[in-house]
Amino acid sequence: MIIKVESPGRINLIGEHTDYNGGHVLPGAIDKKIIFEIYKIENNDCEVKSDSIEESLLFNINEIKKSNTHWHNYILGTIDFFKKKENNITSFKCSIKSNLPIGAGISSSSALISGFSRAIIELFDLKYDKSDIVNIVSYVERNFIGLQGGIMDQFTINYGLKDNLILLNCNNSNYNYIKFKSESIRILLLNTNVKHSLINSAYNDRVNECQIAESILNSYFNDSRRLANYKLDELNEIKDKLNTTVYNRANFVIAENERTITSSRLIKQSNFKGFGKLMYKSHHGLRNLYEVSCSELDYIVDFTSKLKYVLGSRMMGGGFGGCTINLVEKNHIDNFIEEISENYLKTFNKNLTPIKVNIGNGLTYKKIK
Repeated sequence: MIIKVESPGRINLIGEHTDYNGGHVLPGAIDKKIIFEIYKIENNDCEVKSDSIEESLLFNINEIKKSNTHWHNYILGTIDFFKKKENNITSFKCSIKSNLPIGAGISSSSALISGFSRAIIELFDLKYDKSDIVNIVSYVERNFIGLQGGIMDQFTINYGLKDNLILLNCNNSNYNYIKFKSESIRILLLNTNVKHSLINSAYNDRVNECQIAESILNSYFNDSRRLANYKLDELNEIKDKLNTTVYNRANFVIAENERTITSSRLIKQSNFKGFGKLMYKSHHGLRNLYEVSCSELDYIVDFTSKLKYVLGSRMMGGGFGGCTINLVEKNHIDNFIEEISENYLKTFNKNLTPIKVNIGNGLTYKKIK
């Protein structure tokens, strides 16, 4: 028996760095995927082969330990989880194909863990649902990768619905689907080809800084709210108790959460121009207050702000590289790609990679033999 799993990447229209602060996000699954095919074998040696990067991971099913190769640990961490929970995990071979760019901010790592988890669940007839996979991804990221991430990426990958965004409250996992379909507007990602590594960046520092702000707010107000659920006027009451950096981080998170809720209403009204303005405000906060942007991302956003047919643009993902997400009038998209690519190459002496995406369904799986 062969199990086939298709695990999509995700985009996030707005709501950046709010998920691990208990706030709202507005993501959607996309039509770019990682595809797994997996089957059982008889000996103790497992093989996971990535056709996309032409590398393989070989390991003994009874000896799971961390690897020096980064992507291996997403696989090994997943197996580690199931081996600790189940007693019927035996050897297998798995092939992986992908058209998801790695390090572009579209959650290739969460797609990898989610898809591989589902492959193991189906291959060994285990009883885990979508919500369990969301938690498995968090386990692997925290215990095997060292990343203090939230739930947005894996939730979107597992619960995505074609032509719909998800307004997700990361504090309690409540969610609503928001229809997102326009004949005149396209979503375009522009990959800077600046590779980010969240582990080697200041990502976890941002998590810790936000925890400091949350702790001081809760102590002052005798409350137990998550940071994103405070108001800016409440934050300003304790401004003198925070250093400038921590204050700026909290300021961004609280404002971004409010922008995200407002954005969901604007999109329901098909007010894409109003939403686009909030995308620019989001980027300015990410650049100036959260400090997770870079010169390449800023260049693209600033370039688009002068073009009437680009309704909105901002950096997307953890930051320090990766993609911008852009709302572009469909009739101008090809000319825009040509113009921005030419100017980006002249400025940074590197190529810009455009990625046209559609909002697609979440993770799917089936038996093919």
